[in-house]
Amino acid sequence: MYVSRPCESDFDPQLCTDGQGCIDSRLAKGKIVICQSFDGFNEVHKAGAEGSVSLNDVEFNKISSVVSLPAVALSEDNFNSIYSYLKSTKKPEANILSTEAVKDSEAPVVADFSSRGPNEIVPDILKPDISAPGVDILAAFSPLGAVSNDPEDKRQAKFNVVSGTSMSCPHAAGVAAYIKSFHPDWSPSAIKSAIMTTAWPMNSSKNKDAEFAFGSGHINPVEAVNPGLVYETFEQDYIIMLCSMGYDERNIGKLSGNISTCPKGSDKATPKDLNYPSMAAQVSLGKSFTINFPRTVTNVGLANSTYKAQILQNSKIVSIRVVPESLSFKSLNEKKSFSVTVTGKGLPNGAIVSTSLMWSDGNHRVRSPIVVHSQE
Repeated sequence: MYVSRPCESDFDPQLCTDGQGCIDSRLAKGKIVICQSFDGFNEVHKAGAEGSVSLNDVEFNKISSVVSLPAVALSEDNFNSIYSYLKSTKKPEANILSTEAVKDSEAPVVADFSSRGPNEIVPDILKPDISAPGVDILAAFSPLGAVSNDPEDKRQAKFNVVSGTSMSCPHAAGVAAYIKSFHPDWSPSAIKSAIMTTAWPMNSSKNKDAEFAFGSGHINPVEAVNPGLVYETFEQDYIIMLCSMGYDERNIGKLSGNISTCPKGSDKATPKDLNYPSMAAQVSLGKSFTINFPRTVTNVGLANSTYKAQILQNSKIVSIRVVPESLSFKSLNEKKSFSVTVTGKGLPNGAIVSTSLMWSDGNHRVRSPIVVHSQE
């Protein structure tokens, strides 16, 4: 169905994009217009069409957008089927039905638009830390805001369907507040550790960037209130890390807000020594390596408990040793230290090798991702 009229631009009527009114409203009015581009909703609406069927040719998949008229965006295969029907039928007919919620067996999957690691500033600190819901979230919305990006859309709403970091961050913040309500004396690092070590593991086969996409996994608020063990870090720990990275005391003071000095021996430390709930290291391309991660955990579970270490998803590329392999506690808030040593024969450029360390006492499962990656 062609609904264009002559105009001076290089407008392609089948794309429906231009913004210069090149769609003939006399032909489009009351019709469902097919567009071979994802960006034609506004132009179709302006022309008076009742709906739009568009080709989802954008980079991001499985993400909904609020538009100003009934519309559907289809994958290339599905779009081609509809387009073939249009071309082969004298009087094609179509209905756009209301949205239905379906269960996605592949969920949770990190959105295409979500930022990825590795950490460019400190490659030995895994980022992101956690994955949280951030796609197609029914969220509170300002009645003064534009519901869609169509200037002709004058609707107002107190709720809208929104995607982005602005949606996942409130989920994570809400979980942190939830944990704080159970443990008002916990430090921010203890809460962060609880969130990371109790996360649902995510499938790297469905997330090609693995931990560089989802971090420790998908946030799990129910388990996070009772993590068993926590990895705590304090201001002095971060000062030592910054000193090890070459920051001078003047710049460290700007970050800490007070007079900070580099402790003796901090020049021999590395970011891998930070008592972080995850473990990561960037290694030299193609060279054998031995990496040591010293860690200390605090018992916040049962007073008398023994945790045993288990390496999940054993890799044939690296060898991992935990010393000691068990930690016995006799009281709450007791601390125990251990070390994780990772050895390997060298990785190709851009390789990511990941596994996890899990401490378990039979009641708690405290999981930390271990990631080794290489870059030129």
